[in-house]
Amino acid sequence: MQILDLSVPLANDIPADPAFQKVEIDYVDHEAGAAELAAAFPGLTPEQLPEGKGWSAERVRITTHNGTHMDAPWHYHPTMDGGEPALAIDEIPLHWCMRPGVRMDFREMPDGYVVTAADIDVELERIGHVIQPLDIVVCATRAGARFGHDDYIHAGCGFGREATLHLTEQGVRVVGTDAWSWDAPFSATLKRFERDGDPSIIWEGHKSGRERGYCQLEKLSGLERLPDAGFTVICFPVNVRGGSAGWTRAVALIDDEPDGERR
Repeated sequence: MQILDLSVPLANDIPADPAFQKVEIDYVDHEAGAAELAAAFPGLTPEQLPEGKGWSAERVRITTHNGTHMDAPWHYHPTMDGGEPALAIDEIPLHWCMRPGVRMDFREMPDGYVVTAADIDVELERIGHVIQPLDIVVCATRAGARFGHDDYIHAGCGFGREATLHLTEQGVRVVGTDAWSWDAPFSATLKRFERDGDPSIIWEGHKSGRERGYCQLEKLSGLERLPDAGFTVICFPVNVRGGSAGWTRAVALIDDEPDGERR
């Protein structure tokens, strides 16, 4: 059994988000940590600690949407499933988060393309898989290869209302992408909005959660290394009370000789 990490790191120096969502991490080294530790024990000096060193720690300023994370239905809208209260991240059923995985490959789709229901059916036919309720469907896009580059947030195709409902109406409750967003990049959507003036295209994949609640994993990594099927995804989100999302160390469990072929 292989354990494949599907997550990206949180770091100050990796372009992974727009400027308004930039990660800020302050690193406390062992010397600074010695002063903090000594302050907790009056009469102790940093020099009395082994080699004069204390703890290391990090102070971070991030949103729940930095790094690899799971979006909850509450992120998309206050209601789901036709008017029921939308689930926050601490309310997500945990049995949604450890299920058989399906990898669909859309790396050849151009940046900004909006995947259709027909595209999904073609890909499922290629891999010979029939969606089962609670399958976790992860989608490889061109964005996976652009992580850490300045164009990452503009890279990859996205999934609008039609494609998302096509999956959720078959019982899928967790989807994932290696792009910044499940929807098409905002820069591409803006061009379409400026051209057509149609507000229904804005965040349409996310907003489909009003009709059928689901979760999405964003900023996944290494999806190109997965087989098409025959693996398990584990993606428990951090329990943020009332949160719209939770950071997630997503992994895949893969048999040493997987049935699916890799591309």
